[in-house]
Amino acid sequence: MKRRPGAAVLFALAILAAAGASEVGAQPYPSKPVRIVVPNATSGLADICARLLASNLGEALGQAFLVDNRPGAGGTIGTAAAARSAPDGYTLLAVFDSHANNPYLFASLPYDTLADFAPISLLARGPLVLVVGTKVGSSTVDELVRLAKSRPGAVNFATVGPGSPARLLMELLRLEAAIDVTMVPYKGAGLALGDLVAGQVDAMFATVPSVSSHLKAGRLTALAVTSARRSAVLPGVPAMSETYPGFVSEAWVGLLAPAKTPREIVARLNTGVAQVLGQSEVKRRFAELGLETAPGSPTDFDRWIRAEMERWGRVIREQKITLE
Repeated sequence: MKRRPGAAVLFALAILAAAGASEVGAQPYPSKPVRIVVPNATSGLADICARLLASNLGEALGQAFLVDNRPGAGGTIGTAAAARSAPDGYTLLAVFDSHANNPYLFASLPYDTLADFAPISLLARGPLVLVVGTKVGSSTVDELVRLAKSRPGAVNFATVGPGSPARLLMELLRLEAAIDVTMVPYKGAGLALGDLVAGQVDAMFATVPSVSSHLKAGRLTALAVTSARRSAVLPGVPAMSETYPGFVSEAWVGLLAPAKTPREIVARLNTGVAQVLGQSEVKRRFAELGLETAPGSPTDFDRWIRAEMERWGRVIREQKITLE
């Protein structure tokens, strides 16, 4: 007759089985593909940066990172979808400038810009540049401002979209310099730049890559960059802050997770992002976009978003900018 195992033996076996099941269930993050929602169309700044990050982050963390474009309504549709996702680290959100502007441009949003997201890291940042056509005859910001003051309403600024950096920076210049200029709205940056080169409009704030060929060919003149100090992407071009202290704004892209994502997962992602952004090839690729890699802590990125919201909230309210 076979002896049945004693109670102590059965108890020990149960503990071992439970421990084994726990180890299987607690696989290290990430244990499956991760989705990065981009709330904008393909080929935009956030999309390009997210794809560059995804391919390298997949290698760093050992799982595929897949970009999921969800454009529409100024980026709010995709952002809302990410906010509603499970806070498990398998849905992330890549955002750029508009994320900090939308709370002031929309009467209501289907998410809370701060409370519904956990910052992971700023990815990249870079200045815009104030450019003028050759017919304007201005070679400095002071000269352009003097021209605008001598002829109120006569200087035309091209803008792309009511909440775009080109529009908001123009409005900020109107506030800081106390000038009256005319906004000429365009549906796309390409159309605006075409008219700027042709002399149909006078000035514009634009991304560095979009105007670099025109600057090299002498078709446009760069007056100032919007970074805090002079930038390596346009050596020799003054910073706007040299004329108007505090006039600072940069294009940027960052990575968020839904709120309540575990801190250890956020930390794991932050470390992986920093590793990727430190690679020389990744830095080179971002530089081609007129951006510098900008790794930092989740707290740093939270401060960045709040500062952007404060800056542009003031401009939007004072200039009564709407989406109409």
